[in-house]
Amino acid sequence: MPTLYLIRHGLAGAYGSHANDEERPLTEEGRCKTRRVAERLRDLGVWVELILTSPLDRARQTAEIFRDVGIGAAVIESRLLAPEGTLADWVTWFAQWQREHRGVSGVSKVEGRSPDLALVGHEPNLSTWAAHLVGGETPPQLVLKKAGIIGLQVPEQGTPVGASELFWLTPPRLLI
Repeated sequence: MPTLYLIRHGLAGAYGSHANDEERPLTEEGRCKTRRVAERLRDLGVWVELILTSPLDRARQTAEIFRDVGIGAAVIESRLLAPEGTLADWVTWFAQWQREHRGVSGVSKVEGRSPDLALVGHEPNLSTWAAHLVGGETPPQLVLKKAGIIGLQVPEQGTPVGASELFWLTPPRLLI
């Protein structure tokens, strides 16, 4: 089963600190903490073929930190992960990606299976999506802290909704 990591963006400036919320960046503390989390995950052997990120500055900056420390091969922005994104739209994208795209580099690190993927986004979307991927219609409640990680094993084929397995729910304090 491929692995899906859901990563909440790091600490960002206060809500309302920018005229346009989409431009609210990570704070210096957010950058440092996110880098330490990413380095710890890299040291644990986490690697993904693609980091798909919300285009909002704080999420994009988080994704770039993860890529820069060696967690992923590439970062691609997608409105699917913006706060207005929906799980249904992402599931459609994911099914197509699994069918048509063996990964950005064209080669999965593990032959014979789909490449691993990371999503960098926002709350409450990520924890709600994870809950639905694991629990289907009656999802459990999950809490994802800033710079926290949820790890799921998703099926090779078919919908991941209700068919995924939760293997990791970690706040950043346990990684740094």
